[in-house]
Amino acid sequence: ELMTGYTMLRNGGVGNGGQPWVLRWSSRIRLTWLSFTLFIILVFFPLIAHYYLTTIDDADDAGKRIFGPRTGNELCEVKHVQDLCRIRESVSEELLQLEAKRQELNSEIAKLNLKIEACKKSIENAKQDLLQLKNVISQTEHSYKELMAQNQPKLSLPIRLLPDKDDVTFPLPKSNRNCRLHNCFDYSRCPLTSGFPVYVYNSDDYPFGSSLDPLIKQAFEATVRTNVYVTENANIACVYIVLAGEMQEPVMPKPTELEQQLHSLPYWRTDGHNHLIINLSRKSETQNFLYNISTGRAMVAQSTFYDAQYRPGFDIVVSPLVHAMSEPNFLEIPPQVPVKRKYLFSFQGEKIESLRSSLQEVRSFEEEIEGNAPADYDDRIITTLKAVQDSKLDFVLVEFTCKNQPKASLPTEWALCGERDDRLELLKLSTFALIITPGDTRLVISAGCTMRLFEALEVGAIPVVLGEQVQLPYNDVIRWNEAALIIPKPRITEVHFLLRSISDNDLLAMRRQGRFLWETYFSTSDNVFSTVLAVIRTRIQIPAAPIREEPAVEIPHRSGKAAGTDPNMADNGDLDLGPVETEPPYASPKYLRNFTLTAMDIYRNWNSAPGPFHLFPYTPFDPVLPSEAKFLGSGTGFRPIGGGAGGSGKEFQAALGGNVPREQFTVVMLTYEREEVLMNSLERLNGLPYLNKVVVVWNSPKLPSEDLLWPDIGVPIMVVRTEKNSLNNRFLPWDEIETEAILSIDDDAHLRHDEIMFGFRVWREARDRIVGFPGRYHAWDIPHQSWLYNSNYSCELSMVLTGAAFFHKYYAYLYSYVMPQAIRDMVDEYINCEDIAMNFLVSHLTRKPPIKVTSRWTFRCPGCPQALSHDDSHFHERHKCINFFVRVYGYMPLLYTQFRVDSVLFKTRLPHDKTKCFKFI
Repeated sequence: ELMTGYTMLRNGGVGNGGQPWVLRWSSRIRLTWLSFTLFIILVFFPLIAHYYLTTIDDADDAGKRIFGPRTGNELCEVKHVQDLCRIRESVSEELLQLEAKRQELNSEIAKLNLKIEACKKSIENAKQDLLQLKNVISQTEHSYKELMAQNQPKLSLPIRLLPDKDDVTFPLPKSNRNCRLHNCFDYSRCPLTSGFPVYVYNSDDYPFGSSLDPLIKQAFEATVRTNVYVTENANIACVYIVLAGEMQEPVMPKPTELEQQLHSLPYWRTDGHNHLIINLSRKSETQNFLYNISTGRAMVAQSTFYDAQYRPGFDIVVSPLVHAMSEPNFLEIPPQVPVKRKYLFSFQGEKIESLRSSLQEVRSFEEEIEGNAPADYDDRIITTLKAVQDSKLDFVLVEFTCKNQPKASLPTEWALCGERDDRLELLKLSTFALIITPGDTRLVISAGCTMRLFEALEVGAIPVVLGEQVQLPYNDVIRWNEAALIIPKPRITEVHFLLRSISDNDLLAMRRQGRFLWETYFSTSDNVFSTVLAVIRTRIQIPAAPIREEPAVEIPHRSGKAAGTDPNMADNGDLDLGPVETEPPYASPKYLRNFTLTAMDIYRNWNSAPGPFHLFPYTPFDPVLPSEAKFLGSGTGFRPIGGGAGGSGKEFQAALGGNVPREQFTVVMLTYEREEVLMNSLERLNGLPYLNKVVVVWNSPKLPSEDLLWPDIGVPIMVVRTEKNSLNNRFLPWDEIETEAILSIDDDAHLRHDEIMFGFRVWREARDRIVGFPGRYHAWDIPHQSWLYNSNYSCELSMVLTGAAFFHKYYAYLYSYVMPQAIRDMVDEYINCEDIAMNFLVSHLTRKPPIKVTSRWTFRCPGCPQALSHDDSHFHERHKCINFFVRVYGYMPLLYTQFRVDSVLFKTRLPHDKTKCFKFI
């Protein structure tokens, strides 16, 4: 029944006669009750609970509280409540820490604000001090300028002297023989600042040009085209030059015709003032055809003069032009050693016409002592020299009769015998060469005498001139007693004694000076013409034109990569190598004594003043004249910067030493297609004190990579492009080199900053020497009788490699423009030996060895690619170079030394207060 009822309910009360409305009513009652119950629970129960909770906790007995607050321990007994407690505690701690930090930061901010205010005040004070210092400096500069203006007034170019438009001539002296510069030369055409312009007539435009010797004419024209003083503008010319000889005898014009042609020159101006007539002789028999020609106020330069014709200080005695169109072959010139040769002296000649007809009329020596001296001493000379030859005390060779027909000569002149080659072979065997002047004292010089002098100097036979009245070539500007013996003829009986008494050192010095004079003034047509111009220019006190510098063609390159500083390169330890430099790069002072030299040092410069510079053939400011003063370079007023006030001396760190107040050096680095090695070497120069700039000589035809980034080392880097791959490019006097000091360094050299600075300090006190690091020496190979190059470790040295060495820029001019071209050619042939050539040059000029600094024997960087010196043939080539250079110079100029400059402070770390001295070991 129950199941039946349940079924009926599920079926909606239908079935078995049930009633559906009962079911619907019961469902409504159930939903209403459910809704009411939920309302009571959700509304009234929370209100009752809230009320109960708020009233029950008011009881006095705290222990009876049911819903009151509990202690912390009671709450934390629940696990999740414990986690919340820990979070609260950590947050509280962090808040406390943040608060403490905030207070600390506020305190620091307050302090920084105080410091900012203090800095602002300091800045304001510094600005005020700076302004005061600027005012003081300005006042000091103004005071200095005032003092300089008082003591050294500002010089400006003088007002140029201009000749009259009509060129009115002034009266001639009473006699042409009285012509001197003051009365026959127009100075208004030659201002000091004119540059000495010279106008040369074209001999082809005048009739006498067809009579000139073709070789002399061709050589003269070639020389004129390359001379720096020659101008084509005749209106501004100082001197006008006309080539009038050597004439060819068959077509030689008559004297009257030649005189008329000279006087008709367009700028002769009636009297020929400021003109120079050059008569060059290529043969000893050249005639003095100008003797019977009126030259007016024109100067004459030739090899033959009579006393009535020669005007001292006005005319010029020139050397013969033997090598007209060819350079002298240095390999055919005999060496200067051994000093003494087979013959003590020699003479060959024949006198065609004498003042006394025979040798039998020679008077006795006693008669000469009594005052009855013969008119012609040549007879006494012949007798005396024959007696010396017959005595057999020394080997001498004298011949007074030519085996063949003698050369044509002037009356009373000793004619030359044989051909030139035969005469040179005899002179190569002679220690001295006798030159007997003409018996007629009115003949002050002849072409035969100058030819004998030329040949003697060429082969190293010391000239012995018998006859003090002779006027040797350029005698007013060359000190001939340093290269020749000039003996009066009456002393002929004492000549043998005098020649035997000269020491070997003096003989070698005279022979070397004679070789220098021959190479510089006699050897080529360029030298002869340049010397003639230099004599005139020096007489009228016009400074020489500066020698040219090599123009540097820069290769564009990108820079900007910050160069790092290698601590091993820049670490100087506790040693300060000098005062800290804070100035930007600056050049060495320019030479300022050019005009002073024209008035003060003419004779000394021309005549090779004693001292370390007495063999200098040229200077960077004068391509002809020797000068020892110009080498010193700077025209500033030197002051003893090494000394201190009160006599206590400067400390080692407070001065660089030497007497140049401030100075920098230029690094010249030769490289060839080793970009990585080059970049590393340049970076090592970063921070190097006293570095002015770096000149990189790019010796490769291939340009640097376009993406190559060059380091920024704080000074300019100039990359110079060369015309060809040559080691000689290392020593070119580039115009970008603005300092006197040059540090020549290879691209793989590995030197520390303290080593470079130490070398610079030493060079400043030995400016005429090569100062460097790796030393080498030469040695004599006895079995092979030749010189050897040696790089073994030794206490003795004679060379310093220029792969890491300081030298003066002056030597770059000499190496590139003055040193014999044969040496540079051999350097190019072997691609080697340029450092040996520079050592030869400096030792030859100074007669001093180089200076080695520090104990370093090599300077190659570890891990760098191999250089040329690693080739097996490198040393064999250097052996050949040394022997070839010896043949060119005629002797071995290198000098040995065991002197090495090293600082005790450089090797030993001493306390700062002890580093007061600069010591050498």
